[in-house]
Amino acid sequence: MSEHGALGRFDGKRHLFPVRVYFEDTDLSGLIYHANYLRYMERARSDMLRAVGIDQRGQHDAGQGVYAVSDLHIRYRAPAKLDDDLIVESRVVKVGAATATIQQRVMRQDQVLTEANVTAAWLTTAGRPQRQPKAWVAAFTALIEEDK
Repeated sequence: MSEHGALGRFDGKRHLFPVRVYFEDTDLSGLIYHANYLRYMERARSDMLRAVGIDQRGQHDAGQGVYAVSDLHIRYRAPAKLDDDLIVESRVVKVGAATATIQQRVMRQDQVLTEANVTAAWLTTAGRPQRQPKAWVAAFTALIEEDK
């Protein structure tokens, strides 16, 4: 965790990240604008990585590489509204040499509002795929839940 503390927390191998819907997050209908779900998911993924000791900024600043979303599948099920308290649940489902796939759900209590599978690729600063640091692969792999 950073010196300022992370907002999210782990429940077993699931990372939970709280979000509140503010006026700026909504469109003219008063419902959350669809692109804001992606922002919430990005914040949750970044917080999860930080919580397991992955220092994206340090690697970037050292010229070692960056993560970039390489694949995204998203499904919108129900809208969120102004002042809703939401949870973004993130689970690592697959780890490759240069990628990690994370399943994410935005929920209001037990209701799934949006769900996505996001694959992030580790790239050189020139934008070419490269192997992730071994410690990061190990951190991601430790978060994969075994089939029940």
